[in-house]
Amino acid sequence: MAAAKKNTENTVEEKLRALYRLQLIDSAIDKIRIIRGELPLEVEDLQDEIAGLDTRLSNLKTELGEAEQRISERKNSIIDSSELIKKYETQQKNVRNNREFDSLSKEIEFQSLEIQLSEKRMKEFEAQLIQKKEILDAAEANLNERKKDLDHKNVELNGIIKETEKEEKALLKASAEASATIEDRLLNAYKRIRHSVKNGLAVVPVERGSSGGSFIKIPPQRQLDIAARKKIILDEHSGRLLVDLELANEETEKLKQLTQKAMA
Repeated sequence: MAAAKKNTENTVEEKLRALYRLQLIDSAIDKIRIIRGELPLEVEDLQDEIAGLDTRLSNLKTELGEAEQRISERKNSIIDSSELIKKYETQQKNVRNNREFDSLSKEIEFQSLEIQLSEKRMKEFEAQLIQKKEILDAAEANLNERKKDLDHKNVELNGIIKETEKEEKALLKASAEASATIEDRLLNAYKRIRHSVKNGLAVVPVERGSSGGSFIKIPPQRQLDIAARKKIILDEHSGRLLVDLELANEETEKLKQLTQKAMA
């Protein structure tokens, strides 16, 4: 159904009805979103946390690979140094003078020191490898737990969304259509008041002689003015727009019928 055009020539009563109808619709939407509670934010936080854990795991795996590579390089260095020692020892048997023997001895000593250094570094890298594996295992376990939490929250959230999706769509459409019938000046005032109060109530009925916004008694003459529906009246205490209870009940019943029809 196309939204009605805004008409600044509407009577005050028509304006009051449109405003209260919009308030009822927006309050119904608020109620649905309150039912969802903090779940959407919790899901978003879990998704961000999991993304961070995935990045950390990737970095840890890279560091593990680098540690394993360093260990492999040291093992190869030990093999190379051992081969050189054998080579130099063989050459020592065929030297022609002491100078050549001493030179080969120094090479053997140097390669022996290289082997000792590589063995020391290997032990350090292996200790780092063990530590990083422990950190990686803990991080993977934490990631798996958070993924389970996310799955549980998603199931819970999707269940609530599924239950309320049809009703919310109908209400959002009705809110847009109702907003389109209200002149900009009043619509902006409605939005400003609605966003300035905790419960989102910008238009409230007068019940038992009191404002539904402040619960403070309203003078009898002012109550008569509100019931006459001849002008827009604000609650001087809460700043909310006021309507009479009869109008409020009539619009509540109309919205109830509209919602039932949309959900059928």
